[in-house]
Amino acid sequence: MDKAITYAKNRIKYTTSEQRLPLTMRDQISRDEELEGAELHQYTSSKDWAMQHQRDHSLPPTSQVEVVQRSMGKQGRLLIWIGLALMLIIYQFDNALLFNYSNYATSSYKKVSALGALGTASGIIFAVAKPPIAKLSDVIGRGETYALLVSFMVLSYILEASSKTFNTYAAGSIIHTFGQTGVNVMNDIIISDFTEMRWRSFAIGISFFPFLITPWISAFIVESVIGGIGWRWGIGMFAILMPACAVPLVGALLFYQRRCKTASRKWEHKTISFYRFCSQLDLGGVFLLVAGSAMFLLPFSLSSTTPKKWKTPWVIALIVVGSLTLSCLVFYESRMAKNPILPPKYLRNTSIVLCCLLGAFDSFAFSSTHAYFYSWLTITHDFGPRNATFVTYVNGVFSCLAGIIGGLVVSRFRRYKWLIVGGAIVKLLGYGLMLRVRGAKNSTAELVIVQALQGMGSGLLDITIIVVAQIQVPRIEMAQVTALVLLCTFLGSSVGSAVAGGIYTGTFKESLRKYLGTGSAKLVDSVFDSITGKVPAPGTFQRNAINRAYSDVLRFITYSALATSIVVLGLAVILPSFRLRDGHNLVEGTDSETELQYHGGRETSTDDRDGK
Repeated sequence: MDKAITYAKNRIKYTTSEQRLPLTMRDQISRDEELEGAELHQYTSSKDWAMQHQRDHSLPPTSQVEVVQRSMGKQGRLLIWIGLALMLIIYQFDNALLFNYSNYATSSYKKVSALGALGTASGIIFAVAKPPIAKLSDVIGRGETYALLVSFMVLSYILEASSKTFNTYAAGSIIHTFGQTGVNVMNDIIISDFTEMRWRSFAIGISFFPFLITPWISAFIVESVIGGIGWRWGIGMFAILMPACAVPLVGALLFYQRRCKTASRKWEHKTISFYRFCSQLDLGGVFLLVAGSAMFLLPFSLSSTTPKKWKTPWVIALIVVGSLTLSCLVFYESRMAKNPILPPKYLRNTSIVLCCLLGAFDSFAFSSTHAYFYSWLTITHDFGPRNATFVTYVNGVFSCLAGIIGGLVVSRFRRYKWLIVGGAIVKLLGYGLMLRVRGAKNSTAELVIVQALQGMGSGLLDITIIVVAQIQVPRIEMAQVTALVLLCTFLGSSVGSAVAGGIYTGTFKESLRKYLGTGSAKLVDSVFDSITGKVPAPGTFQRNAINRAYSDVLRFITYSALATSIVVLGLAVILPSFRLRDGHNLVEGTDSETELQYHGGRETSTDDRDGK
């Protein structure tokens, strides 16, 4: 045992300040034992590593990922990129089409007003499922995790397409959200596995390239499906398309992982116990995170559906219990969890904290202003499915373009801060203009210009903050910090949907009664619950009244987004800036000048920083 510890100490370089800090190991493995040229990177204490090495003589999970990655060669990498491209294309079609189908599905059940609550529930799942899925991919493998997630998506398509009640449809939607969020985070993780930090913003940006095309095609598909075979068949076709597109990527990942297992004697072969598996996934932390988030967020949307609104006892009780549960999560993660899903040390890293806050506040603003945007277009501006889809996705298209261009700028100048600040300024300007164009008399050109401005700001900001957080940690923690930033981003989106749903359900009926006058109860209920129900013809007094009422609701929502965008700009200004060099991250940088050292969880760098 002493020899093993001595060997580990000689092989591992580590840095300390007031406490033990992450360690780095790079061990060249011979062809007889491993694939030629594979490098191992592990961050732990020398004694812990030696004990583990003696106990199971196996590679750590992240080193397994790296060995698979290095074993592929050019041909294997090409297969991965082709498979990933197919999944990105079908994922964008899924995201665009099912979002639009949901408007008609809920309308067919007379439940349009439930879109906010369903969006909140989906947002919670989309957010909180990312960290455990990221950990699961380290425990069982990237390929196995991806296959499991695609299976969940296929099940959801079947449930939604065959649903007879709104509850069944909602259940399918929740399962779909779980599979979709998993595929989303796995795409980002796989891209980050294969790219250096300098080019990662561009790589993630280019991964959204299909979105430049899919919205325009999707608009014609939505119009054709809604006017023909119906939304059920539109959803059901994905039960065939999704697994077919997943085969190349999942097959390549599983093939090379299996080949490495066969060739390597140090690969993890032993079966872990159920307790150890649960410990690695931190199921205790997952439960507290999901339960606390759900109880805290749902009342924001559901309160307006009760007669007493915020005075309803269970609404306040849920918020209080949810807050206490999230407080218990902080204690559990810092004191009890062996493999915390939300490592407390990240809270002491300024860059990671600010990236999480930027993602949360920015997503809040976007989600709140777009929760009822499609419905508003169809009623207030009398847009059909195709034109409403076009206008809705202008934001996403310009976001992708700005993300790709911004990624190239980062790779060229190796700086990211002022790109993020620029994106925050553009978004603030966009929300200011949005207040003016949330009316029935605004032209289509005005709507498109504001959507384009918002998209450009999002593209410069959203993709970059993921990379900024990733480069603050070693490779072994890359998937975890990626999931954390996306968790905060989609929690913000969930709160935004909740606030929008609360404003809609709390003010729309009153606004309709105000403009329509007495004796219009049936029309008020019809407009409130459905976008496909019969509404008065354009130009009539009643239609103009409905348009004014709907526009008032959208303006109220936009005020909250405008206030939030001011906070985003302030956070962007104080974000630390590091110069990007070659390498996977700043901690393991190949150039010593780029290495980021951890001191009590706070980041410092030997590299020059902006303003220094």
